[in-house]
Amino acid sequence: MNYSEALAWLYSLQRFGIKLGLENIRRLIAELNLGLGSARASRAVSGAPPETCAAPRVIHVAGTNGKGSVCAMIDSICRAQGYRTALFTSPHLVTFRERIRVNGEMISEDVVANGLTNIREHVRKWDPHPTFFEITTALALKYFSEAATRPKNFERQLLPESGPLPSPSPLPSVRGERSKVRGKSKPSAEIEIIILETGLGGRLDATNAVQSNVSVITPIALDHQKWLGDSLEKIAAEKAGIIKPKVPVVSAPQKKEVEIVLRQRATEGGSAIEFVTAPYEQHRISLPGAHQKLNAALAIAALRGGKIDIDDSAIAQGLATVDWPARFQRWDERTIIDGAHNLAAARTLAQTWRQTFGIERATLILAILSDKDLHGICEALAPIADSVLLPKIRSDRAAPPEELAQVLSTITPSLPYSVTPSIADAIDSARAKPNPILLTGSLHFAGEALAHLRGEPTAFEECAQ
Repeated sequence: MNYSEALAWLYSLQRFGIKLGLENIRRLIAELNLGLGSARASRAVSGAPPETCAAPRVIHVAGTNGKGSVCAMIDSICRAQGYRTALFTSPHLVTFRERIRVNGEMISEDVVANGLTNIREHVRKWDPHPTFFEITTALALKYFSEAATRPKNFERQLLPESGPLPSPSPLPSVRGERSKVRGKSKPSAEIEIIILETGLGGRLDATNAVQSNVSVITPIALDHQKWLGDSLEKIAAEKAGIIKPKVPVVSAPQKKEVEIVLRQRATEGGSAIEFVTAPYEQHRISLPGAHQKLNAALAIAALRGGKIDIDDSAIAQGLATVDWPARFQRWDERTIIDGAHNLAAARTLAQTWRQTFGIERATLILAILSDKDLHGICEALAPIADSVLLPKIRSDRAAPPEELAQVLSTITPSLPYSVTPSIADAIDSARAKPNPILLTGSLHFAGEALAHLRGEPTAFEECAQ
């Protein structure tokens, strides 16, 4: 398969929906030749203390909001320190390749195509068939395992044919055992730090098949109740599933009921837990908003918890240069793009808007996925809006603009709104008004908007997950 064909096959797997569980991902990892057959690696899978495992440091991040920003900050700081990093995040904005990176560089189209071709052969007759996210996770871990022992230009090479091998765990490292990782020592081709963002929940998320060295929990709020539960306690229990025995945990400030769940899980596993409550104020952060100062403090605490040597200059450089689009991203002097997609994120966005623009209101371009809290999100954003434009977007999961119009008219009947046939029409209409422009409501929408603003609408690789 070429890249387009491979992506079409992968996207077709979304018909299997979201199936939480670790059986398929463990089998996938075992059959994708990750080179993890050593006794130490096997002990890592079974929960052996991470300091006994010859492997890169793995930082595992779960939570409701801020996961991507924290992962991006960790990655940027580590690269500023001189470490070679691997980063797995989701969803993507414009191209699928954003999800899988080594040292800041996206996986190539050729490697995606070859990797997915090989995986398809492995799973052709599986029942149950692996899901979209399970196969994406396996592709990332395969890529990282190849990166761990290949030269720095390995990204240009294709993934080789793979065969069955033993169970997974942390990826191999030629440095051998170490209890602490140090940067800036000498040029290295190996992966030293792996940052994994959960896709959904934590306990049964595919990324949880990998042994971590530190577990990170960002703020937990109501979202994905269909899969994770209908209360904060139930959602927190799922997110807390990434906490592994005797592995340190760092958490953002949480609501009391969430904190109780996290502390209980940590105590059960003998894991030290730290709640990071003070924002990072020492240096400039390229991502705007007071919440990003807390995210930065959490990222730094994660590195300390994982016993990764980082100096102040690397922290300053990493935070000043971190690039994570659609997080209150200023596209131009008038235009902000933000992927806020749940009530908690919408409230944070409104706060950041006021911190930036004061009492000036936005021309709001809004698109929200249908399974989200439409009323809550609209209610949070209406006070900062002068008018609202509701475009039809490509995502099949998007709430119809007419439905959003009904919600808005119920909340604030005096707020002007109009439905537009496309993002292009909405942006043109917004630019005809004097107000600053805010595009928000969904990361899927933010990605489509970015592709349009870049003048590359066909580059947008729409994906429901």
